[in-house]
Amino acid sequence: MAPTILIVGATGNTGQAVVETLPKLLQSSNALSEHRVIALTRSLKSPVAQKLAKLPGVEVIEQNWVEITSDWLREHQVTRAFIAPHNDPNAFAEESTFHIAALNAGVKYVVRISTTAANVRPDCAAYYARTHWAIEALLSSPEFTNLQWTSLQPNIFSALYLSSAAEFIKQYRKTGKQGALKLLASKDAPVGVIDPSEVGVFAARLLSQDDPAVHNKARYVLNGPEDITGKQLVDLVEQYIGTQVEQVIYQDTSFLDLLYEHNYAKTNQSKNVIFSIKHAPVTAWEGKCSVSTTSEVVLELAAPKITPAEVLKSLLQE
Repeated sequence: MAPTILIVGATGNTGQAVVETLPKLLQSSNALSEHRVIALTRSLKSPVAQKLAKLPGVEVIEQNWVEITSDWLREHQVTRAFIAPHNDPNAFAEESTFHIAALNAGVKYVVRISTTAANVRPDCAAYYARTHWAIEALLSSPEFTNLQWTSLQPNIFSALYLSSAAEFIKQYRKTGKQGALKLLASKDAPVGVIDPSEVGVFAARLLSQDDPAVHNKARYVLNGPEDITGKQLVDLVEQYIGTQVEQVIYQDTSFLDLLYEHNYAKTNQSKNVIFSIKHAPVTAWEGKCSVSTTSEVVLELAAPKITPAEVLKSLLQE
């Protein structure tokens, strides 16, 4: 069995791009050309999993990552790993268990997905951002010296940021009538939203480094190629509908009410904890999440290119 690079969350919004990009990079690597890629999925029957399974050098396995043990990692000869963890309230328990298994199994390098850099701090009101801070603190401890790691701190994903604008345009095209355009964006703060596929491409670049030591313990901030304000997003919408938007609600977080009802209302999760997500966009509204915060290494290895206008166009074609 060949040494393995494991992709956790392979069918997700960042992991898919990692799997699609990494095998080609490994072919030209001096140290990693013999490595294979294992992509994890919860269902081998999913369309994305079936597509990934056709890629040369990729093996897709049905495996719940939260049940991975050190023995499993040794059995599959995992030397490096990518993980895009979930953001549920038990995320710290489950992701830290994975990293402990990786440490004990002798995994050499892990690239993980964090969240918006301005929120990764112990006093962030949004619960999941504190989880990412805590995971980074755990990995930074002396006990984890033998496990090299890099944490990627991407800005808000562009599809989420622009989805309400796309739906507004679609409804107007169907009915010729306007409701309120509800935007997560503030009117004037510039935000460097990023397409998740470009986060995956950068992660693949890191995983394919012959020696990742220079990236050990690094926290890299990723933004898209250009900022967009709420007002600029309204301008884009007006270009599509050919008339002025009659009512705009900026800084709208009402979609989180639906998230709670659909995903958490029937669980025992604390409503107070879940609704703390409403505090997450505050740093963006304060102007702390612009393109100017992008890490230089990101621009050197895999500079993002997909603009907000291109994302909106693709959302309208779905």
